[in-house]
Amino acid sequence: MAQVETTYQPEGKRKKEWKINVFALLLGVLVIATLLTYVLPAGDYGRVEVDGRTEIDPDTYKTADQTPVSPFGAVKALHTGLVEAANIIFFVLIIGGFFGVLTATGTINVLITTLAKRLATREKLLIPGMMLFFAIGGSLMGMAEETLAYIPLLIPLALALGFDVLTGTAIVILGASAGFTTAVMNPFTVGIAQGISELPMFSGMWYRLVLFVIVYAVSVTFVYRHAMKVKKDPSRGFYGKYSKKEADVLLKSNEKLETKHKLILGAFLLNYVVLAFGVIKYQWYITEIAALFVVLTIVIGVIGRLSTDKIAKSFVDGSSLLIGGALIIGVSRATLVVLNEGHIIDPMLHGVSDTLKHIPAFWSVIGMYNFQAIIHFILASGSGHAMLTMPIMTPLADLLDITRQTAVLSFSFADGIGNIIFPTAGTLMAGLAIAGIPWTKWAKWVLPLVFIQYLIGLAAVVIAHLMNYGPF
Repeated sequence: MAQVETTYQPEGKRKKEWKINVFALLLGVLVIATLLTYVLPAGDYGRVEVDGRTEIDPDTYKTADQTPVSPFGAVKALHTGLVEAANIIFFVLIIGGFFGVLTATGTINVLITTLAKRLATREKLLIPGMMLFFAIGGSLMGMAEETLAYIPLLIPLALALGFDVLTGTAIVILGASAGFTTAVMNPFTVGIAQGISELPMFSGMWYRLVLFVIVYAVSVTFVYRHAMKVKKDPSRGFYGKYSKKEADVLLKSNEKLETKHKLILGAFLLNYVVLAFGVIKYQWYITEIAALFVVLTIVIGVIGRLSTDKIAKSFVDGSSLLIGGALIIGVSRATLVVLNEGHIIDPMLHGVSDTLKHIPAFWSVIGMYNFQAIIHFILASGSGHAMLTMPIMTPLADLLDITRQTAVLSFSFADGIGNIIFPTAGTLMAGLAIAGIPWTKWAKWVLPLVFIQYLIGLAAVVIAHLMNYGPF
């Protein structure tokens, strides 16, 4: 999901505080976009309708008179951007409300505690089992910030089994990231990017499911090998401020899955079956999917025996946690508004495509993938990143004869991988702060995995291009 502000301060002597405000960053991008309308030439491509979607006609480019955007026009673009992105913004808020009610039922907490207790005596299953849970959450629900509450739970359990703090933290962060990166049905990344690209919602999931298995297996292997090395030689581990005694509280907990929790989990799984059926059979889009989650919210609230007031309050509380992310989407859209009003998007596309059309398309795919990685370092918000780049990457993909689905894949992979190493990633930095792990320690440890995942993503987008990954 979206991170509004990142703050990290290592334990011990204070060195330097890393702090970045995404809104300030986006306003800076808006100012640059406004200035570019005074500098770059204006022009336009003709658009045509192809099977219900809008595509650029590559032979219709023509220059036009400059239409620079005034400073006041740039300020107005903020409101216009929020209005134009309203369907996505309210979709995000509804999903946040659903999470709020689900959390209020206590189902996720009890499920995690139950799984942890049962796997505590099966240490070799703990890492793949718990990482699979977080990976599924990341891939289906876009779980990111929500996972942070479980780091203090997994760390003492890992220590009790002879592992270290890195292992407990990685189970949560790298597990969720494996799902978030491959994004089989992640509404906050692939859902938004496909909506912008006019692709059927969650289309192409079969390929992302294959990639999910690969990235999950690689991540589990990485964490498991480290854990076994530490168990064999504890001096190779990192322990920080935690001790094994803290695991006792977890293992002695009397919490267990009740009938209502099982019914809620059943309703949750049924929701995704209905969602997949609706998307495939009836081409459901954001409005229908949002409505489905509203129904699910009411159902789990009733099953969870929450009062009407509690359901409403939990829904509002859940939505409020994503207000920052929702606003990021609108502010990101404001930049697109300025670029459109200045008529400078098409000249940029014309210049880039004219340069790249003489080289093999798969090199352009590689360039697109790396460009998205660079952007994510600057803007570590999945939804904001999609809103900022996909309106430009979509027509560029059309001009370069790259499928839009491939362009979406290059975005989702670059976005997900950056979340486990970039110091601009708010969820990562918050998780490391909870665990007491210095970012430099984490970055050095996780870098080999990042490199492997980067290569997997690179191969994935190239293969996607070669097989004409679609539907278009």
